[in-house]
Amino acid sequence: MLALLIILFGFLSRTVVHTPNFTPVLSLALFGGAYLKGRQAIWVPLVLMMVSDAFIGFHDTMAYTWGSVLLISLIGLYLRDHKNWANVISASLLSSVLFFVITNFGAFLSLYPHTWAGLQQCYILAIPFYRSSLVSTMAYSLVLFAAYEFLLKRSQGVIKDCHPRMF
Repeated sequence: MLALLIILFGFLSRTVVHTPNFTPVLSLALFGGAYLKGRQAIWVPLVLMMVSDAFIGFHDTMAYTWGSVLLISLIGLYLRDHKNWANVISASLLSSVLFFVITNFGAFLSLYPHTWAGLQQCYILAIPFYRSSLVSTMAYSLVLFAAYEFLLKRSQGVIKDCHPRMF
């Protein structure tokens, strides 16, 4: 059920009108790596990308985008046994940086002159997109991990009473 929710939420977030790169996709890959069992931790985020790209449209940099999502899922696997707020925040930051560096290198290879100036131009023009990606990854990761841990503890009876003012 969790795998299906991740794919559905990610698909919807990529296909509705949104600020460019402000989606929970990187957070969902991180979250999926941390909470999904077995191989689902890897293939669910990739299925999310494949299905949504099939709907949005395939592009020249898919290998870089999907590869980044795969790496982020692997970071999530690390988080599985090392969950704390500092690690979730660090993993979110690392995920957004990896995505920025890898996907823009792919854009450089397919869209820009293969010169130092072309590489610089590619990364400079991508900075506004990185800002959105960083903020969304940090925000969605904190919400996803906090909400899931809260619900998990509540279902285990650790949290017995929930008052709205606690949030």
